[in-house]
Amino acid sequence: MIAKSTYALALGLVMTGAGACAAVSLTDCARTTHISHGGEDMHRDLGEGRVMWRDWWSQEATASTYVIVDCAEGRALRFLTAAENLSDEPPFDRTEAALKIVERHQSGARVFATLERMAVDLEDEARNVTIEALSAEPCACAALYADARGDRKAFQLDG
Repeated sequence: MIAKSTYALALGLVMTGAGACAAVSLTDCARTTHISHGGEDMHRDLGEGRVMWRDWWSQEATASTYVIVDCAEGRALRFLTAAENLSDEPPFDRTEAALKIVERHQSGARVFATLERMAVDLEDEARNVTIEALSAEPCACAALYADARGDRKAFQLDG
């Protein structure tokens, strides 16, 4: 009787642990991150260890910020492409023009498509263009390039 209950407890712990360690998919990354009014979507693999997605916001104001991450370097390029009622500035939507810049960089040799070069080109189209170091692994990197995590904190899907 004790052996069976010990086995059942061990099996339960293994199953619980398996769920916590399960690999995430890119589909899992599209989610609401701020209760009902903000989140991430449009995740895509840009190849060679680079991913992109859109952060969105839609409560009283709307905003779209795109994020490009070099998973191995652990650095992110962020740029605001559309906003309305976010500040005293008039509404704008430069998403199409900004994404054309990204596509132009991605279609060339990766050695020239650095985050810094993209940031310079995006300055004329997008707002709040920044490059930052990441301390934690983003969901899209966990889904596609988990081996590139390095010493950054592993992504865990809340749920």
